[in-house]
Amino acid sequence: MTAVDGWVDIHAHFTPPTTPEEREAQWRGLQEACFLAPEPYHWRPEAALAVMDRLGIAMQMLSPVPLAPTAPELRAWNDYGAQLVAEHPGRFGLLAGLPTDDTDECLSEIRHGDAQTHPDGYLLTTYRNGVPLSDPRLAPVWDELDQRQAVLFVHPTTDIAPLLSQPAALVEVTFETARAITDLLYTGFFHRYPNLKMVLAHCGGALPALSGRLGLLGAEPWVPNPGKMTSEDIRADLARLYLDTAATGTDASLAAAVTMVPRDHLVYGADAGVPCSDEASMARNIESLHASSVLSPAEVDRLGRRGFDLFPAAARRHRAA
Repeated sequence: MTAVDGWVDIHAHFTPPTTPEEREAQWRGLQEACFLAPEPYHWRPEAALAVMDRLGIAMQMLSPVPLAPTAPELRAWNDYGAQLVAEHPGRFGLLAGLPTDDTDECLSEIRHGDAQTHPDGYLLTTYRNGVPLSDPRLAPVWDELDQRQAVLFVHPTTDIAPLLSQPAALVEVTFETARAITDLLYTGFFHRYPNLKMVLAHCGGALPALSGRLGLLGAEPWVPNPGKMTSEDIRADLARLYLDTAATGTDASLAAAVTMVPRDHLVYGADAGVPCSDEASMARNIESLHASSVLSPAEVDRLGRRGFDLFPAAARRHRAA
């Protein structure tokens, strides 16, 4: 395997302690959703650290698995993540999950972060209990986060029923990201909140491939466009996004990505901590990055370390440790 040294993985999930019965139930649910995992999945911090050491990952930015637990459950999840950061300040950071189906609960969780968990950024799921990120009731949340110049990590919701016979984690999540960000685009989100940095999981899913079509046709008269966005506006707003390389370090993904965003908006992600990724697949993704004909070796190494630029407090903890 091609070795890396000192990279930051901004796409790493964690799970609070679970019982064997809970893991068995999750495994059976995955099987019913066409995800043929060979055995129940068990996330443990010591195992995660061991894999990081073998792959050359200096730090992981932990985020909850993007499901839709209740707000109290999500808070407990965030509290456990903060505990992991306190125990391993040089190895873990926290992207706290926000319950974006409830504005008041969202604002409460942000205030809880100020007082207790001190997250490095925030996890948003594209759709939560029927509420999309574009819901106008969330405007106070975006106002608050924009004032903080927050980094938002957007992950597609994973509790999607497969439309055909493939698991949602393989196909549907990519379209979920494209739908959600296109929806935000036409609300004027990126104009109204210029201080937010938004990172999309999985190289933006299907969005980079769609971006050319949006640029060509997105401002046509037959497209609902209340903000009167021009093609230039659309291209500029999409170019503000950051894209991670989780399971997308191949040239097919990277070539589309660099037509939508600047090359310095690519950042390393592994999708660690969930059943659809294991050490072998993460190693293959790193190998693909190093073999890229789209990015130079220097560009690949810079994207591997760019997480420290996005999350300076985590970088300081890592240096101190």
